[in-house]
Parts: sequence; C-alpha cells; structure tokens
Amino acid sequence: MKKILFLLFLSSLLSSCIVTRGKDGEPGKPGANATGNNSENTFNQNLATKLGADQYGMKPYVIVMLTTGPAKIEDKAKMTELMKGHLANIGKLADEEKIVVAGPFLEKNKENYRGMFIFNTQSKEEAEQWVKTDPAVQAGVFSYEIFPWYGSAALPMYLKHHKEIAKENH
Repeated sequence: MKKILFLLFLSSLLSSCIVTRGKDGEPGKPGANATGNNSENTFNQNLATKLGADQYGMKPYVIVMLTTGPAKIEDKAKMTELMKGHLANIGKLADEEKIVVAGPFLEKNKENYRGMFIFNTQSKEEAEQWVKTDPAVQAGVFSYEIFPWYGSAALPMYLKHHKEIAKENH
C-alpha cells in the first residue's frame, strides 16, 4: 500500500508541473518571441498525435523502480565497470526513445528504491525486456518492480533539452 501511495504521490508531482513562458529563465514574464495570451489554449493536434496523447494530453507509461539486488560485489573495479555499463545502457535506451526518465534517488528509503526509469511503453512485458538489458540488473546489483503509470504525453520532449544543459555526460 505504501508503494502505491508513493507512486501516486510521484505521479501527481510529475504531472502537476507547470511550464510558463519566460524571458531569460524568469517565469511568468513574456519573452520577446512570446505570442498570444498565456491563458489561451494553444492545442496542437499534430504534436498530440505524434506524442500519442489522449484528449487530456496524457498517455500510459511504465515505471520501473530499481531496488537493491541480491548481488554483493566487493570488487570496486567490477562495480565501476557495471555502473559504466548501466549508464551507457540508459543512454542507449534514451537514444532509442524507449526511456523517458532515469535517475537515482538521492537518499536511502525504507523500500530500498535505488532509482527509477519511466519507459515510453504501456507494455509491462516490453519494459521488462528493456530493463533486463541493463548490465547492473543482469549482474544482480539491482532488482526491479514494474508499475503502469499515466502521465503527460509531452514527457519525452524534455530529453532533447537535457542535452543542451548538461556540460558533461555520465
């Protein structure tokens, strides 16, 4: 039950983000290229169709919560190699537009969640195939739990901007 509540909280947090037009990062201040009234609906059917959005601008995804796995790898070089493979696999899945969000949790939690993926699929089976390509999952460093999730169809669009703001690649 706590896991479901956590996922509901995470879902509402991610789907409640509001994007405003701004100038030089100042929310709510129209930039030089702003058009129209911020309060008017600027629905884009072509974009909605391309992203697979329903009438609410939403679509199903699959969340994979990575947990601590059964393997206890003491060899630091081996663990470094596995983590490099883990990050490379995330990059590969992102390039293939299969993964939309990936990242670690910044503190320990009672569920032993280590990180999460949001996969751009509604199929739990397909998401499981993709998570099993992770070398750290294959080695047992991570186990996982899979949950269907409903969120903004625009979520995949942030990835192209991430590359614009990251100075270094993992």
